[in-house]
Amino acid sequence: MASFVGGLPDDLIKMFTALERDTDKMLGEMVQAGAEVAKANVKSKMPQALRESLSDDNIILTKVYKTPSDDGINCQAMISGYFTNKDGKVTPAPLVANLFEYGRSDSPYPKQPFFRQSFNKGQIEKAMLKVQDKYIKGG
Repeated sequence: MASFVGGLPDDLIKMFTALERDTDKMLGEMVQAGAEVAKANVKSKMPQALRESLSDDNIILTKVYKTPSDDGINCQAMISGYFTNKDGKVTPAPLVANLFEYGRSDSPYPKQPFFRQSFNKGQIEKAMLKVQDKYIKGG
């Protein structure tokens, strides 16, 4: 009977061991990098009127968290907080952003979508793969 004994190179085994140990950390950093890209896109695509009203503190990222239902690793880019308009009225920032995103049928506010367009899959994947390469190549 013929037999075959095969083995993996030691450096490949070390890489797989390190990836297994650091998987959650790597995925968290990948998701964080993708969310940073989305946040930058939200800031750049935001209509000028909204950009003047909101501060950089209103566009935030959540902490990286793991969902209990499916063990997914997530980070959200969102608009949060309040701002004061010219008349001194305090308004929730997400409400105003929603008005710009979807418009209103009973007022002179047309749709100016910016938020959904900010999630460019190619850019986000590129940022995430850069973090992944750092872990795989050890750089």
